[in-house]
Amino acid sequence: MIGYVLLLLLVAFALGAMRLAGLKGPLLTLAAAALLFGSAGYALQGRPGLHGAAPKPSAESAPMPLANARHAFFGRFNRADRWLIISDSYASRGKSEDAVGIIRAGLREHPDDFMLWVGLGNALTDHARVITPAAGLAFDRAEQLAPWSPAPRFFRGLAFLRSGDPEAALKEWHSLLADAPAEARWRPIVEDGVALIERGPAGAGR
Repeated sequence: MIGYVLLLLLVAFALGAMRLAGLKGPLLTLAAAALLFGSAGYALQGRPGLHGAAPKPSAESAPMPLANARHAFFGRFNRADRWLIISDSYASRGKSEDAVGIIRAGLREHPDDFMLWVGLGNALTDHARVITPAAGLAFDRAEQLAPWSPAPRFFRGLAFLRSGDPEAALKEWHSLLADAPAEARWRPIVEDGVALIERGPAGAGR
């Protein structure tokens, strides 16, 4: 059921990013309908709850893109965006090692860019299909560079969830919310994620 929770989270992140970007009214309703239609197709045909062997990296087992969640926290057209977009293109074709390599190339040029360090943590998690010590160190480095940003802690929690550890994700996100200003624009996105996990498999399947 983790697959359903992740799917719903990514839909929530996409809608959150659209709201933060100023989309509203009929346009937001239309976008939500399109996302829900696509999600329904994935739920019917993708079978995210099917148990089986761990997938091998390939185009067929490529990770769900995190671009919408990333844009909700980072915005668009920043210095890191071009590296992350290229990395996403490799990841979408199952070339997760190349996706990691692209971000590392970006970090050689911009070693203090916290957004690239977050991207490296995400890419390493995608490549290993689990949050690794190297991914954890990447998120830690991002937090050291930008202690004011919620993104490193948020994506560390998401990496835990994607690794099948919702309890660790909840711990990370509850801590983030406890430190967050009540008026933070991104706060509802994290709250939605917490609510989806806490509802559990039954809530995610509805």
